[in-house]
Amino acid sequence: MKVLVTGATGFIGRLVVQQLRQARIEVRIASRRPEPGAAYDVVQLPDFNAPAQAFLAITKDVTHVVHCAGLNNDRGSATEADYLNANAELTRQLARAAAAQVSGRLVYLSSIRAATGPDFSGTIDEDMAPAPQCAYGRSKRKGEIRMLDAYTSSGRRDATALRLPPVYGSGMRGSLAILMRLADTALPLPAATLAGVRSLISSETAARAVLHLLTRSGPLRPVYVASDLSPISIAAIIEAFRQGFGRPKRLFALPAGLMQPVASLLGKRKFWDGLSATQICDPSLLISAGWSPETDTFQRLSEVARNSKARRV
Repeated sequence: MKVLVTGATGFIGRLVVQQLRQARIEVRIASRRPEPGAAYDVVQLPDFNAPAQAFLAITKDVTHVVHCAGLNNDRGSATEADYLNANAELTRQLARAAAAQVSGRLVYLSSIRAATGPDFSGTIDEDMAPAPQCAYGRSKRKGEIRMLDAYTSSGRRDATALRLPPVYGSGMRGSLAILMRLADTALPLPAATLAGVRSLISSETAARAVLHLLTRSGPLRPVYVASDLSPISIAAIIEAFRQGFGRPKRLFALPAGLMQPVASLLGKRKFWDGLSATQICDPSLLISAGWSPETDTFQRLSEVARNSKARRV
């Protein structure tokens, strides 16, 4: 067994590589900036507009593919075309090559943003009709479609998209990183007002889900949703970070009617709406197939903050 991993130096990709090596699985890394003289199998990741032959070259002699490379939604200057090229067209090119000559599976790291926007309240599962609300989400959904089209047109059904909620861990970015910075202060915060509940997933747990999909027996579904076992409130997320930093809780309630106009004045209304929503992911399909989710999100978030503080010392 030999697995090609794209985006292998990224936030989740590096942990996927670690999981594979711990399982004694051979790995080939496809990187945009490969290190010269590396002791393991590293190849140059082609651009989205590279000829098909370039993708056939990097998928030669591997049995499976994990596609982690892409453009994340924390790039404020990225255009819709940037997202489509990085998340949809690159995926299409890679999937065509994999469907043509890779005997095993392709796992594509997608996002719940391919299904819905950050202000949606409700439960997210594999049967939810996709309705992405942002350029990033639309590009991830188109990446899913183009990957599956490449495989079905070749008569194959061994490709799947793994949709992830916000991911926490060392090196995380986006809204969770903002919340952790807010928590790292002695000042009281109006976080008790934030009644929204969210499903999250640790980066290590996401990597284990990838390994599970690569190695489990039986057919694959086109889409899987992964998350930690239990959702957590925004207020509890901030409390967990503060515990990890060794800071007092100091959360107080402020009427939402006061917070909304303040957020609007600061140009953060969308951010506020996202924090106020309740999004619960249902990972029961993966669990029924033998995958084990993280069960203590609060303590894992606290560890992330504690480790962040230790690295600064």
